[in-house]
Amino acid sequence: MGRPPPLTDPDRFTAFYRAHVEAVLRFVTRRVEDPHLAADITADVFYAVMQSAASYRPQRGEEIAWLYGIARNQISNHARQHAREAVRRQRLAGRRLLDDQDIERLEERIDASRAARQLYRRLQQLPEAERAVLELVAVDGLPVSAAAALGIRPGTARVRLYRARRALRADTGPAPSQEPLWEMT
Repeated sequence: MGRPPPLTDPDRFTAFYRAHVEAVLRFVTRRVEDPHLAADITADVFYAVMQSAASYRPQRGEEIAWLYGIARNQISNHARQHAREAVRRQRLAGRRLLDDQDIERLEERIDASRAARQLYRRLQQLPEAERAVLELVAVDGLPVSAAAALGIRPGTARVRLYRARRALRADTGPAPSQEPLWEMT
């Protein structure tokens, strides 16, 4: 964590990608149902990483928190610009098409993440600031200190996390899996 990800060297970027692609893909598939979209957003995350590697500051948090912040932005951008993105993606040439095995593997991941997506839908009722902290801590398993990915201080994150947990307990009862939301991984 001591220095920015060394993404100018292709071999080091490959190692960085391999070290983090599974975590990013899990993050995305908990929020997206379409396997093509999950693959596209994951690719967009690492493209954004290459473009913004110089902005990574180790003192603000771990690499995975930085990646999750980028992934959240990519998912939000897609939601806001769905129609324009669909047209742009159709115009792109030279992208690798997913074969049947790729689709099958992504569908398996999506099926495996179905319960998490149901929980995520419940989270949509929370205020955005509280939901973002709860997602990073409870869903993605990062410490409260990773709040830097959201641009807030750990103390602020603790307050928002408390409010989110309290709201979920009061409004929705136990999570569909019968485990409290903050204990799910």
